[in-house]
Amino acid sequence: MQVFNSSSRFGVVSILLHWLVAVAVFTLFGLGLWMVDLNYYHEWYKTGPDIHRSVGILLFGVMIFRVLWRVVNRGPCPLPGQAKWEVRIAHGVHGVLYLLLFVAFVSGYLITTADGSSIHVFDWFTVPSVTGQVKGLEEVAGDIHYWTTWAIVVLAGLHAAAAFKHHLIDRDDTLRRMVGR
Repeated sequence: MQVFNSSSRFGVVSILLHWLVAVAVFTLFGLGLWMVDLNYYHEWYKTGPDIHRSVGILLFGVMIFRVLWRVVNRGPCPLPGQAKWEVRIAHGVHGVLYLLLFVAFVSGYLITTADGSSIHVFDWFTVPSVTGQVKGLEEVAGDIHYWTTWAIVVLAGLHAAAAFKHHLIDRDDTLRRMVGR
């Protein structure tokens, strides 16, 4: 398999980045939903959020790389027969997903660092607070994070449904290109 995208196919790097981000986003979403209901005495009360924050910070780095990769390595051309409106919507959805992911990263970061705390990423490195202590920031960032992540999951679900529509109804190669076939 080719490393770089061609005019007709995605390269292995783009495919791996796509699926890594998809799995990480849905895993973080599930972990986030589960951990907000943990009580202080639950064994995962500290571990769950630590994992969530660490993976979120690492995913932020992956997404920065993904954006740079996309800038220097354009995606394949639209498939023959795809309507221009479908192509425009697909590009728009990708852009909105990218934007929402970065809003989720920043708001998640602000939830933890609003009190001046740093984020310890798997005890590998520490990301310091850039805000110091800001009253009320944690609550505002929490609301933004909550609604943004729900929007990401809903939009990603629609994105997946569209891919299956292309595969099962249109019988084109849209989905095959993203699984490397």
